[in-house]
Amino acid sequence: MRNVRFIIFCLIGSFLIGLSIWLFFRYLSPVTHFNGERAYKDVLVQVNFGPRIPGSTAHTQTIVYIQQELERAGWRVYIQDTLWQGFSVQNIIASRSGTAVPIIVGAHYDSRLLADQDQGPGGKYPVPGADDGASGVAVLLELARTLPAGGVPVQLVFFDAEDNGGLESRQWIMGSRAFVAALKEKPRAAIIVDMVGDSDLNIYIERNSNLNLTSAIWRQAAVLGYGKDFIAQPKYDMIDDHTPFLEDGIPAVDIIDFDYPYWHTAADTTDKVSAKSLQAVGETLWAWLVRQK
Repeated sequence: MRNVRFIIFCLIGSFLIGLSIWLFFRYLSPVTHFNGERAYKDVLVQVNFGPRIPGSTAHTQTIVYIQQELERAGWRVYIQDTLWQGFSVQNIIASRSGTAVPIIVGAHYDSRLLADQDQGPGGKYPVPGADDGASGVAVLLELARTLPAGGVPVQLVFFDAEDNGGLESRQWIMGSRAFVAALKEKPRAAIIVDMVGDSDLNIYIERNSNLNLTSAIWRQAAVLGYGKDFIAQPKYDMIDDHTPFLEDGIPAVDIIDFDYPYWHTAADTTDKVSAKSLQAVGETLWAWLVRQK
């Protein structure tokens, strides 16, 4: 009888220990791996605010949301509130480490005020910006939650005023130009993430990007099994938020799927974005960043 009680006691003890371990990793342990499903929820939140046109309520709500998510993940946040060519710019800058020269990972959070690529009635309306804007922000926010502390210094920058060039006398990439112009020390490199949520993901090599940096990230994608998403062929010459960094002699790469058929149309909606694509891009960057020294 005592043996039976002892066996039951051991079984119950083992169960409780196992349950405690599961609860720890489920609820208490820090998030350590990129989660595309969680990033997709960030896309939904942003699009639900409405078009993030500079000066709009949705734009302000997005700034607050990004700042809150970053601070919740343990990052220090600074809003660079400035002017560029007479227009207001509010870049959101997040850091977590000390004075070491960082790698910058950036994305723009504003969206276009007019769907001027839309041939139908949608051309009269703002772009929802699910892929063009919200997807890059989502990748950065999930990196903020999951990158381990104490590794290579990373600075996350959410650029304002990128996407309204040619409208109302605005230029392209005003936020990143203002950011680079104010740099006191050059970063090691800059990685720009733009339009990376397309369900049919095709990220070709951007021709202006730094070749060594591009090759390293594309190799990382291939190692993880994302070679079909990161296509090792050059295709586009882009003016994007990587451009000011390149002009200042800073190695930079533009990770962008410019084959997206809904670019600057009213159909750039959340149903065109997938967690799977966000996972491919985010996991690649996460793995590459944690291997840097």
